[in-house]
Amino acid sequence: LHAYAQVVGAMPRAFAEAHPKWWHVSLKVTDHGLTTDPMPLLDGGTASIVMDLAGGTISVRTAGETTATIPMTDGLSARVVGERLSAALGELGLAGDIDTDRFANDDERPFDAGAAASFWDVARLVASTFEEHLSGLSGDVGIVQLWPHGFDLSFEWFGTRVETHEENGETTDHPAQLNLGFYPGGQAYFYSNPWPFDADALLGVALPHGAQWHTEGWEGSILRYEELAGDPDGPAKLAEYARAVFEAASPTLMA
Repeated sequence: LHAYAQVVGAMPRAFAEAHPKWWHVSLKVTDHGLTTDPMPLLDGGTASIVMDLAGGTISVRTAGETTATIPMTDGLSARVVGERLSAALGELGLAGDIDTDRFANDDERPFDAGAAASFWDVARLVASTFEEHLSGLSGDVGIVQLWPHGFDLSFEWFGTRVETHEENGETTDHPAQLNLGFYPGGQAYFYSNPWPFDADALLGVALPHGAQWHTEGWEGSILRYEELAGDPDGPAKLAEYARAVFEAASPTLMA
């Protein structure tokens, strides 16, 4: 799924309208599956790509029809899927500089339909919980999206504090921020990481449901998925974790 998501994400990177925060390269959780941003066509319409995890397909869709379908169940390599998607978009008039390095891999990709469906169930529930949490936040808030590069599902809240960064003689300003995300690989976990990370203000704050502050390798907080898996109150506990980190960290991210 991760390899195929990287293939799919390479297409809107080349053809969708660019977003200043790079949201155009992410995949969105929709009723149909993980879906790209619309890519404008010469006839005034748009095309999008949908990863249907429950159905096991990757499809190219326009407003009126599905123009191409690639079965994930065939176990095709990322390179082959990329070539087929590129050709399908080319037939719609989308041709250009696709970053093929993002899917330059010839490994076969056996498809586990049960695992894919289970992940999709979890992803939808996590996305719904994230959406409910962000709906209660004020200020500048992003959208829930899956990033193909890391295969994590997340969104960001932006504080009013601004950090100045200088590199190669150029100075840029970056807003302080707090993310909330889910990483499903390996030992899956949720994370919520404030930037900048104020260790003095945060490390003494207790977090609920087994969550902990994390400072080795990256700074933020972590809640292992296994702490909530199978718990009927899991979504509520996830929301409580998100709220606890926000309440602790947000004051440190304000001007």
